[in-house]
Parts: sequence; C-alpha cells; structure tokens
Amino acid sequence: MAHCIIVNETSSGRTIAWLNKVPEITLAFWIIKILSTTVGETGADFLAVNAGWGQGPTRMVMATLLAVALVVQLRTRRYTPWAYWLTVVLVSVVGTQVTDLLTDGLDVSLYVSTAAFALTLVAIFAVWYRVERTLSVHDIVTPRRELFYWLAILCTFALGTAAGDLATEALGLGFVWGAVAFGALIAVSYAAWRIGGNAVLTFWLAYILTRPFGATLGDLLTQAKTYGGLGVGAMWTSALFLTVIVALVATAQLSQNHRSAQPAAD
Repeated sequence: MAHCIIVNETSSGRTIAWLNKVPEITLAFWIIKILSTTVGETGADFLAVNAGWGQGPTRMVMATLLAVALVVQLRTRRYTPWAYWLTVVLVSVVGTQVTDLLTDGLDVSLYVSTAAFALTLVAIFAVWYRVERTLSVHDIVTPRRELFYWLAILCTFALGTAAGDLATEALGLGFVWGAVAFGALIAVSYAAWRIGGNAVLTFWLAYILTRPFGATLGDLLTQAKTYGGLGVGAMWTSALFLTVIVALVATAQLSQNHRSAQPAAD
C-alpha cells in the first residue's frame, strides 16, 4: 500500500505534509490487532482483579493513559508503529472497561449494549462519510479524519466486547464455539474481499469481528477449566501476548527507521 500524502497550509503560511496514519493492512497488522484485543480483555481483568486495583481505579488509570497516548499519536505526522499500537492496546482496554461498566456496574443487558454500540458505530460511520466522503483507512491523512478513525475504533472495541459476551454467555455458545464462530465470520469477510467484495466494507467487518474473537480467545485461555477455559490465567496470557506485540511492533519500528534513513545514506 502506497502511503498517501496530503499537504496542508497553516495560518503562518508553512506547509505540513501528512502521511497516512494507519499501517499497511498486512498479516502482521491482523496478528497484532487480534493480540491487542485479547490483551484488552485479559489486561483489564488482571489489573482490576489479580493486581487488586479494583474497577474504578483501573478505569481511571487506563483512561488517563489512553488520553496521553492519543495526544502523542495525534501529534505525529505519519504512521509511527510504537505510538499507533500503544494507542490500540489502550483503546482495547478502555473499550473493554466501558462495556464491563455497563454490564456489571449498571446492569445493562448485553442485548441492549450490543445494539446500542452497533447503532452508535453506524452513526459514526454515517457522519464520517458525510463529512469526508470516504471511510478508507488508506486515507487517514488529516487530523479530522484521524479523530473519526479513533472514535470508530473505540466503538468497535466496546461493540466487540459486548457482542463477544453476548455470544459466549447470554446465547450460551461458550468460549470454544464462540471463538470458532467469530473466526469463521472473519474468514468469510476475508473470502468476500478476495473474490472482489468492497475493500472498505470487508475491512471494517473484519476489524469489528476481531474484537469478539480476541476477547473470546482471551476468556478461553484465562478462565478456569470448570468454566470452560484452559486455566492459563490473565497474568501469563497478558504477558505472553504483550511480548509478541512488542516484538512485532519493534520490528516494524526498526524497519520504518531504516527506510527513513535510507535516502540520507544515499
């Protein structure tokens, strides 16, 4: 994917070149995305329960960290792997906590929260398209488009958490069949894209579905065997997946740094 560049003129007459702020949609992108969604599920549980922080302090700390990460991400002028993926991981955690607050704290039905998040996401996409005339992640080249992008991302994580819990708990699929069902839907989205389906639509469908898939995978790994899980635990699952994420993101960052330095070497 070629990075799209747009040049904006500031009030002082200076020009600022904006490069696309989203990474190339490769296999590595989807691997990190799925691992991030799982970490959002397991990380929130570990901090609130295993580490003894409690739900309130965990939400406050994670929301603050997300705000800081978003400021850093929005101030960059091109895709920066460590800043982008740090923001995604924190959005995953906060998105999980939003749904958990509604479900466990306010006793909102998973049917209601799933429907509400779905309608909210549709509304975000509708306004985004009306204003920008595109929903393509290949064209996140202005601050306004990036704000729409991150708002949609946060909503997809909250929606995915609610949909995953709805499928595995309320509908009784369980963790194994829940993971299989969402994995199959992701495969269908990929197949639709391969045979010529709309690239923007199939991307967003797959992106939404990776959240409940990752959340269900996280529950499968962390929950006790008596509840249908494998009993690995939130701490070990989070640590393992974070290690893989850091390794993949570090590789991407080093590769980008090398490409940026290449013209100077010539």
